[in-house]
Amino acid sequence: MKVEQFEAAASHAVMLQAVLRAEATGLPFLIVSPVNEGRRVIVLEAADQALWIGRSPACDIPLESDALASRTHAEAVRTGDDWAVSDDGLSRNGTFVGGDRVVGRRRLRDGDVVSVGESTLAFHAPRVGVLATTLGGERLLRPDVTPAQRRVLVALCRPLLADPPGPLPASNREIAEELFVSEDAVRSHLKALFQRAQVNDVAQGAKRICLAEVALATGLVTRHDVDY
Repeated sequence: MKVEQFEAAASHAVMLQAVLRAEATGLPFLIVSPVNEGRRVIVLEAADQALWIGRSPACDIPLESDALASRTHAEAVRTGDDWAVSDDGLSRNGTFVGGDRVVGRRRLRDGDVVSVGESTLAFHAPRVGVLATTLGGERLLRPDVTPAQRRVLVALCRPLLADPPGPLPASNREIAEELFVSEDAVRSHLKALFQRAQVNDVAQGAKRICLAEVALATGLVTRHDVDY
């Protein structure tokens, strides 16, 4: 497995870039959100067959700060081309997928969120043409946008897909200069996009990164769009 770990205060932009790198491998991956710790993005590579999850530091996926997790709590196991989570009674508090307790073994589907103690593991299985994905357990649906709005989204996301990636999406001025439109036109498009992407209730300073997150995670904007 390949692991990227982040501080608890890591920004949405940093996490999103890690998720995009994981998606680019075409392999299934987990977004692990331990209680009181930074998140991890774990790519499940071809050689991985079984990964122990638990409070013990000896586990493949340790949740050391989670007092409700058993030392050896559950196991992620490969089943052919798919993955499953297994809990054969080793955990004292149980393992859950979407609120349902796991008894024995349960096959994981793209978007499933596994709960272990107070921690979560969001499972992703990239598929061509998928119109929705999850980030940290939250379902993101692809909004319906016009061609002009999509051009704004591509410009907005361009810095996040640069090499090296920037920490923030493009500003209104940068978008306006790239598209040869006024900043007022950019603001108008963004206002409509915030509503379509359902990020209007997000704090003002975080709306742009959340919009970029939706655009990239749902495939509205891809690396191909900015490679010219």
